[in-house]
Amino acid sequence: MNPNATGPTADAATAYLTALQERLTRDGCAVTSPQRKDRSVVIGHRADRKARWFGTKTELFVFAAAVPEIDLSTLADFTAWSMAHAKSLRRGIPGARNAAMVLPALISARVQPEAARWAAQDARAVGATLIGRPVTVETRPGGVRVTMYRGQASVGGLFTRHVLEKADLYFR
Repeated sequence: MNPNATGPTADAATAYLTALQERLTRDGCAVTSPQRKDRSVVIGHRADRKARWFGTKTELFVFAAAVPEIDLSTLADFTAWSMAHAKSLRRGIPGARNAAMVLPALISARVQPEAARWAAQDARAVGATLIGRPVTVETRPGGVRVTMYRGQASVGGLFTRHVLEKADLYFR
């Protein structure tokens, strides 16, 4: 398989990634596009504070890349990298920061069932303040299929509704 293949399926994933970047920008995210493993990664970041969170703040990071195929290994690797990168990008004094939510998303016309199941299983936590919800986006003729965990996380549960609302806004 050629990782730099082009064609209708690769074009659909790239077009989705471009539209995602536009949605992140419209929602007020700071957006960058660094390279990782010869691929452009869209990174969106925003911080929100709400009274219903008792004055606490959450940082939201979105990492997204178009790939030829999403399998479990690729998604797990991208999730681990995204979580580590988000941890390095966080602002504030360690120990005094609030929660950070990470949405590591891979986009492709081909999503292996085990990768989609893994994304839907549960949120991943690193420590008590870094929570990730991996996302698979399958670009198909006539629409997309987005898979992610939509349940309550045991850590960072206070922010679940907000994260799911943002995910719905970004990944449509």
